[in-house]
Amino acid sequence: MTFWLLMTLAGFLAGSFPTGYLIAKSRGIDIRTVGSGNIGATNVGRILGPKAWLLCFAIDLAKGLLPTLAAGIAGGTAGRLFMPPIDAWGWLLAMLGPILGHMFCPWLGFKGGKGVATGLGSLMGVFPALTLPAAAAFAVFIAALAAWRYVSLAAMLAAASLPFSVWAFFAFCDAQHWFPAGRSDDAAGPTPFIALTALVAALVILRHRANIARLLAGSEPRLGVARARRDP
Repeated sequence: MTFWLLMTLAGFLAGSFPTGYLIAKSRGIDIRTVGSGNIGATNVGRILGPKAWLLCFAIDLAKGLLPTLAAGIAGGTAGRLFMPPIDAWGWLLAMLGPILGHMFCPWLGFKGGKGVATGLGSLMGVFPALTLPAAAAFAVFIAALAAWRYVSLAAMLAAASLPFSVWAFFAFCDAQHWFPAGRSDDAAGPTPFIALTALVAALVILRHRANIARLLAGSEPRLGVARARRDP
């Protein structure tokens, strides 16, 4: 378990890289004082444009994907759907590290982003158990964004769909007998993966509580609408 704790700490440090803050700072802007005040890709894109959004999103996704996948490769769990419970929980803890680092950045007073891009990357890094469910959640995000043009609503719906996607993925694999090498009777099965994705979903939704209030009040901006003033 010491190995997984070290991987979690390494992931937390990687996730704490304040991408949006540094991108905006390079242009003389403190992203925390404009728009929503959030350092995530959505606020960066609204203030600095689509190229800045793409750069921020890509780096935030990578800082979740790379540490999580590296932990799985080093720990011998990457590519396995079934594994001993201690390895399943350990890898999922390592997956959580970058997300928490991004949400609670120690370099910015433990304030950070909402974990959407970094969370997507971290989930994709748990290959294969969470890679396809993460892709399914991203599809939900795109569909919801196309339908309503609220980035926050799309992110929350995508997060909420995750545990169900994980359950469906494991159920499908079980029905088709598609099991990678390493399955055994004492394997963890889907329970840890469903539990951790439910936790990630709850964290993402909780981080959007201000957006929920604005959605209910009818003041949440739609995609493509810039905000130059800091929200109260």
